Amino acid sequence: MKPRVLSGIQPTGSLHIGNYLGALKNWVRMQHDYECVFCIVDLHAITVYQDPAELRQKIEQTAAIFIAAGIDPQISSVVVQSTVAAHAELCWLLTCCTPLGWLERMTQFKDKAAKQESIGDGLLQYPVLMAADILLYKANAVPVGDDQSQHLELTRDLAQRFNALYGETFVMPETKLPTIGARIMGLDDPTKKMSKSETGSGHAISLLDEPSVIRKKIMRATTDSNPHVDLVNMGPGVVNLLTIHQAFSGWTDDQVKSHFAGMRYGDLKKTVAEAVVAGLEPLQKRYKEITADPAYLRGVLRESAARVTPIANETVNTVKQRMGVYSD
Repeated sequence: MKPRVLSGIQPTGSLHIGNYLGALKNWVRMQHDYECVFCIVDLHAITVYQDPAELRQKIEQTAAIFIAAGIDPQISSVVVQSTVAAHAELCWLLTCCTPLGWLERMTQFKDKAAKQESIGDGLLQYPVLMAADILLYKANAVPVGDDQSQHLELTRDLAQRFNALYGETFVMPETKLPTIGARIMGLDDPTKKMSKSETGSGHAISLLDEPSVIRKKIMRATTDSNPHVDLVNMGPGVVNLLTIHQAFSGWTDDQVKSHFAGMRYGDLKKTVAEAVVAGLEPLQKRYKEITADPAYLRGVLRESAARVTPIANETVNTVKQRMGVYSD
């Protein structure tokens, strides 16, 4: 049996090159060595209000991008979280074992709560649902970025707490962090990670942006006050552009240094733009093919849900038995 991997992305906003380089490309590589469950986590998305029609459209768009990026539904499961009821059921069971203080000190909760006049309980319980996602499938490894590492640690703490209270039940997941391209920054503000939630038109490059839009966004990207690429004294904007190029081109550090040293920023941006356009062309072509056949995509999602549901139900039944909750 291959070790199992679980990871997911919210179907909100437009997936961008940061998602692709930091997550999807790594998923595609690892699917041949692991049994992979890749989730579109729509239950996480509704911790804040979502327009229902837009959310449904984004769920299918995200699934299509997964497949277009190279995730093979014949060997990996592409699952919409809400289609497997065990996610929500296990979340409640784990919520009853989670100390309130653990949740209130989560960094993302504190940051988001500070920005909102009123918050829903779902935002507080978000890490418990993430723990349920991971523990439900007995995932051995979870490829997450550093912004989610605290949530993974909570998952491990919660698994240990449950095992101590009710007996050995859960597999202890390990972090599997991506490397190259793991942290792509915003084009307009290279001190902040590229994000789906940012609304600025020059912030992120969507995976579905037209080539002309990609070129325009990169040509407007923030650099620094130097007139050309200074490999010794690079500002974060130049570092970000070189990181993007290297992630798409696969060039070594030596190749990057020899090619870009002393290059004027206009030429740097043109070179980066062409690498991004070329890198996204196969994905965009495949995406159009997938979305032209809605029955195919919905069939993939149904088959994936049917494949993982027995695993999820087995976990929930075990947890209910351990806790003394009635199950036949």
